[in-house]
Amino acid sequence: MILLLVDHDRGKLNKATLEALTLARGLAQAQGMPLEAVLVGQEGEALGPELARYGVSRLHLVTHPALGDYAPEAWAQSLVHLIQTESPWAVTGPGTDRGNEVLAHVAARLDQPLAANCVEVQPGEPVQLTRVRWGGSLLEEATLAGQPKLFTVAPQTIPPEEAGEIPELAWNRVTPPLTDRELRVQVVERQETAGDKVSLVDARVVVGGGRGVGSAEGFQILEELAELLGGAVGCSRAVTNEGWRPHTDQIGQTGTRIAPEIYIACGISGAIQHYVGCKGSRHILAINTDPEAAIVSKANWAIIGDLHQVVPAINAALRKALGE
Repeated sequence: MILLLVDHDRGKLNKATLEALTLARGLAQAQGMPLEAVLVGQEGEALGPELARYGVSRLHLVTHPALGDYAPEAWAQSLVHLIQTESPWAVTGPGTDRGNEVLAHVAARLDQPLAANCVEVQPGEPVQLTRVRWGGSLLEEATLAGQPKLFTVAPQTIPPEEAGEIPELAWNRVTPPLTDRELRVQVVERQETAGDKVSLVDARVVVGGGRGVGSAEGFQILEELAELLGGAVGCSRAVTNEGWRPHTDQIGQTGTRIAPEIYIACGISGAIQHYVGCKGSRHILAINTDPEAAIVSKANWAIIGDLHQVVPAINAALRKALGE
């Protein structure tokens, strides 16, 4: 059996889980094994039908009075408890912040190796796999031993596909033994951001700004462009370092990885750390005064000019086309 950790936030499924399910289902079929999933928290119970559409035949629902929100060590111990009782051949999950964190705790508790951010996993013993290394600039071929095999799937690399035949979903409700030590780190309060902004992960259009925007106020024209296109605004690390935008808007190796239909990069040089976060974009349009900028060489299209003149002109043209 292959067991997959579901990354969800209070019942809202992370798209990366569907990508991981697609890879894990193919591996399970090649190994002649069932695909099962573990979901922590009562709020996620409604996700059962969607997980079944991606090939999950049995869902282990972990509930506990102390598991009201995310708690990495408690999630990991819950997974360890299932590993000890169910003896899966492999345990995987999405290579998200949560997925990598929880699986790393599991690997440490079991004293087993973990292969993070895999893009391909071949059946066999030992397992042959390909994983992303060095911020996305290198693909490494490796073998993975251990019992069980522990690996995560790199986000934005596997197109999610539903199973051709949907299995009848079985349920296993579990209440693992947890100690205060496993609950010492947990989310106890949330402060939601104002507004109904489209998230960077889900946006079909992302407008990104770099140091070339010049100031926090300079992002107003980018916000206008994103609003006209129904998209979201992101930024480079240099912008967050300047304090112009919050870290939640950062695109890159140490920020959010995006995969929109089009990414409009304004005043961004395109260092490898940033490109790692946006290379999943179907199309890239660069607006930059420097024709030699790295992002220009990687873009599908480029406008060589001052973004403070180009973006307002695009906004005006869009408003005219929309009859505003």
